[in-house]
Amino acid sequence: MTEPYRGIEDLPAVIAVFPLGGAMLFPRWSLPLNIFEPRYLNMIDDAMAGSRLIGMVQTVGGDRAQPDMARIGCVGRLTSYSETEDGRYLISLAGVCRFAIVEELDVSTPYRQVRTDWTDFASDFIVPETKALPDRSRLTAALKLYSERNTMEVDWDAVGNAPVETLINALSAGCPFNMMEKQALLEANSVVDRGETLIKLLEMDLPGSESATLQ
Repeated sequence: MTEPYRGIEDLPAVIAVFPLGGAMLFPRWSLPLNIFEPRYLNMIDDAMAGSRLIGMVQTVGGDRAQPDMARIGCVGRLTSYSETEDGRYLISLAGVCRFAIVEELDVSTPYRQVRTDWTDFASDFIVPETKALPDRSRLTAALKLYSERNTMEVDWDAVGNAPVETLINALSAGCPFNMMEKQALLEANSVVDRGETLIKLLEMDLPGSESATLQ
């Protein structure tokens, strides 16, 4: 899915970004999106004609039309694309690598673009060994406590059968953590560290503010 990109040296210095609070993309994790705003339809058109890369980054306040962005995001490659009768785009991004925003550029496009630094995230191209990841039983036990406190429905068959890295990313993206907690999961040094951070968040005494359904 991400074959053209084997390391940070293959990634561009400038990318288009889609600021969207709560929508988490991780390396080797797929994110479906429903695109309907004209500026982002334009962004998808340009990405499809070019590198197919789009950076996902969380919003951290500011103006609604031009929100402030978190410093760290994740770039994804467009791997699925379809257009609806009413002009929306249904796309899927395959996570490639995280990035740090060096600066936002003054551009003529309706969507935003940033200069990136990939240096700290070269390890995103290394698939972790399963034995190094947190034990599934620890994740399951923590999730049971969290789901009971937050009245959250869980597909336990999926929890039991999904690869552990997939489970970590699915829970990190799907649980109703707040923005700072989700950003901490994204910025964890590795998938192993993300898993440990996830378990700590699931085991926290304070319940989440929303309910959710994990599929």
